[in-house]
Amino acid sequence: MTESPDNGKNGVSRRSFITAGAALTAMTALPVKAAWEPSLRYPDPAVEILDPAFLDYRLFNASVERLATGFRWLEGPVWFGDGRYLVASDIANNRLIRWDETTGTASTFRSPSNYANGNTRDNRGRLITCEGSIGRRVTRTEYNGQITVLADNYQGKPFNSPNDVVCTENGDIWFTDPPFQLGNNYEGRIVEQELPAALYRIAASSGEIEKILDDIAGPNGLAFSSDESRFFIVEGRAKPNRILWQFDHADGKLSGKKKLIEADNFGALDGFAVDIHGNIWAGWGSSGSPDGNPEALDGVRVFDPTGKAIGHIHLPERCANVCFGGAMGNRLFMASSHSLYAIFVNSQGLGFA
Repeated sequence: MTESPDNGKNGVSRRSFITAGAALTAMTALPVKAAWEPSLRYPDPAVEILDPAFLDYRLFNASVERLATGFRWLEGPVWFGDGRYLVASDIANNRLIRWDETTGTASTFRSPSNYANGNTRDNRGRLITCEGSIGRRVTRTEYNGQITVLADNYQGKPFNSPNDVVCTENGDIWFTDPPFQLGNNYEGRIVEQELPAALYRIAASSGEIEKILDDIAGPNGLAFSSDESRFFIVEGRAKPNRILWQFDHADGKLSGKKKLIEADNFGALDGFAVDIHGNIWAGWGSSGSPDGNPEALDGVRVFDPTGKAIGHIHLPERCANVCFGGAMGNRLFMASSHSLYAIFVNSQGLGFA
């Protein structure tokens, strides 16, 4: 899952949404454990340079910070610059959580969440959510807190488990629909799969749902380049390794499929974000390496626009997804298994520059 561009500049109508979000929030504090401590050294040894090019994006005196913990499976972070808070999905706990920059505390934003997974914001600042189970739908939270269903079926058949979502400049909403949350009662409910795994687009002009791709095994994270001429999607069940594919994009159509990244050594390539330089900051971890040191893969792996790995931010747990945020869009938030982490970097997410 990737974040929708937002830097808080269009805050008039969005403030009413922030107020509505606060009304929805059950201000129950989440526990913060003290077992993990950040490094006191600069540069932080958790930030590994794989290629000298990453030195341009690493800040010498910025380190990994753990902001909150006590979650079961954290996913889908999205930044609200006009409220200085972040919303993410604690999937197995069936809730959306909110972390506030001003207080440094986490609380429950909405519960139940229908086992929400990916989140983004549309081009009017409203929260768009992939509800991965129960309703198995894509929804929009209005400024007053009401929930509008944007899509809950394709040609009369229910979706599998909507996973990740992104909004384009013209208001179209793209989302992936793998079967990941169909097979257990932990991240949802066991139900029969009725549709092939696919990528869909909801047209802003008509609300029509169009199936774009159905030949990606386990479609997962997705994003566009800054000019929307390129589209990226993770094939989460590609064998033997997960793959990030690149397509050419024009007028809602994809062409020119190209393998950009293969997560060798069983790297668990998941959700990701694209920065203003075209670099890809990808959630990473081990997807079941039979040998070696799987813990060494945990964190965020950074790739240049050609798909070359240039850096790795090591975390003590697998990272599912990331987004950029903060006042200047240069703070990378990392939603990891049990915890939310952040680090300042010398780059910015799309929409902040």
